[in-house]
Amino acid sequence: MNGDGPVRVAVIGSGCASVAAAFELTRPEHGGRYQVTIYQTGWRMGGKGASGRGPAGRIEEHGLHVWLGFYENAFRLLRECYAELGRDPASHPCADWRDAFFDAPLVGMVDAAESGGWVRWTSYFPPAPGLPGDALEPGSNPFTLRSYLAHVAALLKTLLMDLQTRPPGPTPAAPALDDHDNPPPQTVVESLAAQCADWLRLGALAAAAALIEAAALVEVVVRALPGYPENVALRLLHGLAGIVRAQLEGLMCADAGVRCKWEIIDLVLAILVGSVRFKLLLAPRGLEAIDDYECRDWLRLNGASERSLQSPFVRGLYDLALAYEDGDPQRPGLAAGQALRGSLRMFFTYRGAMFWKMRAGMGDVVFAPFYEVLKRRGVQFRFFHRLENVALADEVSLAPGEKPYVQALEFDVQAHIAGGGEYQPLVDIKGLPCWPAQPDHAQLVDGERLRDEGCAFESHWDRRCVDRCTLQVGRDFDFVVLGVSIGAIPHVCREILARDDRWRAMVQHVKTVATQAFQVWLNEDMAQLGWPGPAVTLSAFVKPFDTWADMRHVLPLEAWREPPQAVAYFCNVLADAVPEPDRADSGHPALQREIVRRNAVGFLNEQVHHLWPQAVHAPGRFRWELLVDGTADEQGAAQADGAAGPPEGEARFATQYWTANVNPSDRYVLALPGSLKHRISPLDNSYDNLTIAGDWTDCGFNEGCVEAAVMSGRLAAHAISQSPPLEDIIGYDHP
Repeated sequence: MNGDGPVRVAVIGSGCASVAAAFELTRPEHGGRYQVTIYQTGWRMGGKGASGRGPAGRIEEHGLHVWLGFYENAFRLLRECYAELGRDPASHPCADWRDAFFDAPLVGMVDAAESGGWVRWTSYFPPAPGLPGDALEPGSNPFTLRSYLAHVAALLKTLLMDLQTRPPGPTPAAPALDDHDNPPPQTVVESLAAQCADWLRLGALAAAAALIEAAALVEVVVRALPGYPENVALRLLHGLAGIVRAQLEGLMCADAGVRCKWEIIDLVLAILVGSVRFKLLLAPRGLEAIDDYECRDWLRLNGASERSLQSPFVRGLYDLALAYEDGDPQRPGLAAGQALRGSLRMFFTYRGAMFWKMRAGMGDVVFAPFYEVLKRRGVQFRFFHRLENVALADEVSLAPGEKPYVQALEFDVQAHIAGGGEYQPLVDIKGLPCWPAQPDHAQLVDGERLRDEGCAFESHWDRRCVDRCTLQVGRDFDFVVLGVSIGAIPHVCREILARDDRWRAMVQHVKTVATQAFQVWLNEDMAQLGWPGPAVTLSAFVKPFDTWADMRHVLPLEAWREPPQAVAYFCNVLADAVPEPDRADSGHPALQREIVRRNAVGFLNEQVHHLWPQAVHAPGRFRWELLVDGTADEQGAAQADGAAGPPEGEARFATQYWTANVNPSDRYVLALPGSLKHRISPLDNSYDNLTIAGDWTDCGFNEGCVEAAVMSGRLAAHAISQSPPLEDIIGYDHP
């Protein structure tokens, strides 16, 4: 510790987790107790969420970033950030968080048609009360398994009512159950159980009206769990599931439009049966009790049909979670408990809208505001600092009973700042502070040389540096927030891995996957291309790019002289290179980018016509003249006089943007079955002055997303300062 002075905290990395930790530690209520410095490779913040501005001020993302309506922690901190920033709405295009985010209630899926081709479905999810980040009602906690299952049972009744062909008979009168934490009186439970037994014995559930009555009864019984022996509920659920499947499956699957609803009914029944069979409401860690099961295997074990398990709903779940081990589409993998937790939160706890999109890039509307607020609070930023080693104190120097601790942090300095000051990272695009896609070499010592040499500051394989820097505990820092991704841990925590079995197990089991993405700007709008509807976010499409979003809304905040009519983002996993490339293989990133380029060109030629039928001359021949060249637009027609004309045919794709996210810090973190128990919490105190932060930690929502990262960052801040209180971290319910 630093005597009576401020506590110096070195935060490594600047993704969502690191930013959340820094934001919490520098709150005004701490009175300046924590002096935070953020160390970051390269010139920009954001980690896997970083974005940059390229030619014509176009937004270039690592992939597709949308926020979900249950991101309570992420939205809460972001809303506080914008309020503290206090931008002038008269002069700033994103003064308030509602200027930066808008609701996106349309979600699409596609499925293979029986007659060939693809069937497209677009679902509208209506607004839910409130907005993400609003204070919860006193005593209200929607993030409980009991609450989730009550919603699931209500959904079952709604879907069955929607599918029936005649009005239902009277449904059983439900007792008042406003308090989900208290079961109904025992007399009510006994009456429901008796009615259930009678219905099953008499076979009355075969009628459509009786199915609705049974579903209503299931809703009452599920909301009472675990207030009575589970054999009663399990008997009811098994009976209902068997009869519903026997009566409805064949009929429903003959109609593509209705089949999707039937598949959801089938999955809902499996979730309810499995939750009772596995006694999840009584399990000490709830849904984590089934995290050793693969999600599809667990659903199959509880009665889900193979048709439902291959439905677009389930495939979309895996696609959105990038849940393919080693980037192999034939190796899907999701821990059952976390898959259910993520799905149930997404559908039943969102506020405002299920999806929220950003008016500009993630860097522009998330990381630039946080950068400005943190700077005002006195946080220092050290860009161009690449962490090389977390050095532990020698074990022989530890006093009896003393915990291990971080003795030093060793960095490669990639560039010095001209004049010795702090690097100024932001540029103005349409009045919005943004991160450029390339560093400002004019601010760097020997910047022209570094540019001419092609220094790739963000590449794991570019080892060049101009200096080295070692921070010492007690002199330069007191605490460390290690906010790098788990993919980087083997490279920077060699001493910890050499000593610590738990860390070795975490690195071995908590795996990551490379991703690929591309963006195209088009000179015709979506209607002209043949997309029959409003902007949508769509998944469950064909590989190699199964997820697509219409991003036309970002065009007004790009800086085109002649704006394109449309822009689309595509993303998916990228197969891992075999064998794993050596760190000295400097050509690996370029090789992977070339693979993504070929994948994208092939996709546009062969597959995109299923989405945009007018974007091709014929299947197999994309209309390459549709692509808008940002460099040419930026230069203007007058400057192009006498210059070579634009590329033709497939070569025109070179004017667009694509990326292979293969850096260890850029790889997406998977939630594979059997892996989550190996994650370590930011609250773990094995090392006296070290906490970890990231969506790879045990943070209460163990999946690769913004919300998990922010929860982890808040936990890391709590580990250092005991603030925020754990009960204020929404959805965190671990002991």
